[in-house]
Amino acid sequence: MLRTALTLALVLLAASVAGALPPGTPSPQLRVPSERTIPAGPVGEAVRYGRQVLTQTQVFARAYVGNGLNCSSCHLEAGAKAYAAPWVGLWGMYEYRARNAKVNTLQDRVNDCFERSMNGKALPLDSDEMRGILAYVWWLSREVPTGVDVRGRGFRRLRTSRTPDPGRGQTLYAEKCSSCHGLDGHGRSGPNGEYAFPALWGPKSFNIGAGMARVNTAAAFTKTNMPLGRDNTLTDQEALDIAAYFTQQPRPDFPAKIRDWPKGDKPKDVPY
Repeated sequence: MLRTALTLALVLLAASVAGALPPGTPSPQLRVPSERTIPAGPVGEAVRYGRQVLTQTQVFARAYVGNGLNCSSCHLEAGAKAYAAPWVGLWGMYEYRARNAKVNTLQDRVNDCFERSMNGKALPLDSDEMRGILAYVWWLSREVPTGVDVRGRGFRRLRTSRTPDPGRGQTLYAEKCSSCHGLDGHGRSGPNGEYAFPALWGPKSFNIGAGMARVNTAAAFTKTNMPLGRDNTLTDQEALDIAAYFTQQPRPDFPAKIRDWPKGDKPKDVPY
């Protein structure tokens, strides 16, 4: 029995180093480390600063943002919520992305969001902001084997055979979404002028090149995370209809979109 346990441990160790688990092994549960595990000294300071940049982006990285959002407007609970594009487990994850036909680093992914979702500009790779973000993602990922997917990463897939109906989505949006995001979709501000609820369209929202501007991505996020405090109360079709409505509304352009999908494999729900 000891030999069997030792063999299994070595297999798991080798798999984690290689960035994959043995076939048939379930993905690990998304787990957020205790704040007590944040290291002391400069590394811990970088982790805490990175969390501030990501959750208070309007304050700590304002020079690189062109709209009214924080990174955590979409990456909920400081990047720790399952099926809200969590950052847990992203450390050491290298993936090919068809949108730019390249293997992307974590820095690439961060700047992709700043340029698209934040409608801003890329962080310098040697900036304090980038170093802090990387440190925070490293800390969030410390309980996940390097390069291994966790359950709840990204977004859930929706299943429906009906075509999304933006007209029905407008009615559903007014009923279920407008109390937070506004009937005009421009979000709502807090007492100090900060965004209490983010804009879904208009000049302060994500631009046309953002992932959330795609119907399927927006619908998957909406289904799992909205309305706020009532996760998963919408049907898949309702989420798709709502997303079909708000993704059609005016938002900032992304001039660099002409370089997207250079191999011609652009998905059907891309709005350009």
